[in-house]
Amino acid sequence: MLQPAVLPPAVMPSIYGPPPRRTRPAHLPGMVSVGVTELFPEMARGFLQGEGIEAVRSATKKALADVDMRKIKPEDKVNILCSEHGFYILEGLHYREMLKALGDEVFDRTGCRNIRYVLASGMGIKETDEVIDYFDLKEYFNFRTRTTHPFDAAVAIETEIGTLYGLKKVHGNFSNRSANFLQKAIFDSPFVQEKFVFACILRSTPDGITGVNADNDLYRLDRRISKELLRDYGKVLRLVGEIDECIAVWDAGRWGYYIHAGGIAFGCLENGRYDAFDLDIPSAMGFHDTLEKYFKGEIKALDTIMNINPAIRAVVINQAWPGLPISDVPRHVPTVVVGRDQADLLNLDSTNPDFMNHAVISDTLETAMEFAHKIAGTDKVIVFDGSFGYFTVSRTMADSLMEKAGHVGRQVEEHYLPLWLKQRGLNNCDE
Repeated sequence: MLQPAVLPPAVMPSIYGPPPRRTRPAHLPGMVSVGVTELFPEMARGFLQGEGIEAVRSATKKALADVDMRKIKPEDKVNILCSEHGFYILEGLHYREMLKALGDEVFDRTGCRNIRYVLASGMGIKETDEVIDYFDLKEYFNFRTRTTHPFDAAVAIETEIGTLYGLKKVHGNFSNRSANFLQKAIFDSPFVQEKFVFACILRSTPDGITGVNADNDLYRLDRRISKELLRDYGKVLRLVGEIDECIAVWDAGRWGYYIHAGGIAFGCLENGRYDAFDLDIPSAMGFHDTLEKYFKGEIKALDTIMNINPAIRAVVINQAWPGLPISDVPRHVPTVVVGRDQADLLNLDSTNPDFMNHAVISDTLETAMEFAHKIAGTDKVIVFDGSFGYFTVSRTMADSLMEKAGHVGRQVEEHYLPLWLKQRGLNNCDE
């Protein structure tokens, strides 16, 4: 059953983006919310914003009950490594509570007092400090909190493939350009394994937070959670891939590619015609076909970073961060930027120096949407506003998603999921 549009999670103020908008797409007339579990009733229901914080604390303690912490001695120094990305899942409070419960449990069971939370960022140097301030982490956690970013001092790490370099503070940092090949080599190195004790993760589906998992064996933890992640996120990914036409709206405090709708990011819609889980399709990950044409001299330049889904007929940017290469969007899709402040940020963005040469500016969200409807020729709207558990959409888009969800769900269960599991050697995994 459709319901009036649910107000999405609040946007954290940031130096990277404009001031949080008072008018959000969920406020506009005609917008509705369609629940993820209405589309896929078989999916386990998750906690949404404002729900289940105490349940996360209990789930963390339960998940840690079988974890061996004897490696930690009272005189040791313990780093609890965490990611600023975790604080952008819903309103961030579930992740914060898991981390607090984790630190408390380590202290209670080992007697170690020299515990530090180390918050890592993946791209810049400011977002971690902003997260610490916004979520009051120095007061909320019982132990010291510090930050690290990709530009910190390096440390040489000997691995099975040679000498690699990690961050001196934490020994590694996440990246999405190597399929975790380098990160795996660093993790498996004696240098890191001598220090590693256990991993603890916040579990989610597109419907929200579902629990906590922990294990001394990171690979065993990976095997335990992979099937559910592929199944649940796979259904929503394939459903988004079925969208035939739409106006996409960016409306949250992250880079446009990473802003969520129904638990998945805009980048999933942008590449919705590919099955990014299918390991037999390298173009879904690296776009090798385009690279091959470039090196053969068949094309003069790599004009696109990603292949834009032709179903995207227009993009409206109400609020989002600059800082990642995103000029392929306005070059190939009519793009409307709301507000001079957002446009100024994009004009000053060295990663997208000509972005605003291909986009137009609107004074208000209402006029931006009116223009987008005219130029796109569709009334199907999907909003990427940081939401889990539901999609903020126009009524016609909601009807279309509801119509296709049953077929997509069966496709994933009967075809895609067995394929994805077999490719990863997990089809006979009982964990």
